[in-house]
Amino acid sequence: QVQPVESGGGLVQAGGSLRLSCADSGRTFSVFAMGWFRQAPGKERECVATINGSGKTTYYADSVKGRFTISRDIAKNMMYLQMNNLKPEDTAVYYCAAARRFSTAPRVADEYSFWGQGTQVTVSS
Repeated sequence: QVQPVESGGGLVQAGGSLRLSCADSGRTFSVFAMGWFRQAPGKERECVATINGSGKTTYYADSVKGRFTISRDIAKNMMYLQMNNLKPEDTAVYYCAAARRFSTAPRVADEYSFWGQGTQVTVSS
């Protein structure tokens, strides 16, 4: 059973950094493609970054490219999102998700089967 659990959210000033972590209590992350999504109040959930099963292929939304870095530690069943130069528009609940894929990570939320509970990121101006 895949059970993603996010941590690392919080309140930070614009220009600051946060590192989100996603752990899998089911110890099965290594066979899944993974993604980070976010949802701000009144907005749809959007894909922020994805990483395939091997960790060799990544994708970033244009809005975070050059500021965020997605990575995974397969041996530790962990995934991370390093967020630098944060902006107020990055404020949202961030979700970790796992998809029943390996070679390619989908960018559509509906293609992910397992979701964490979310962690709040708030960036003040």
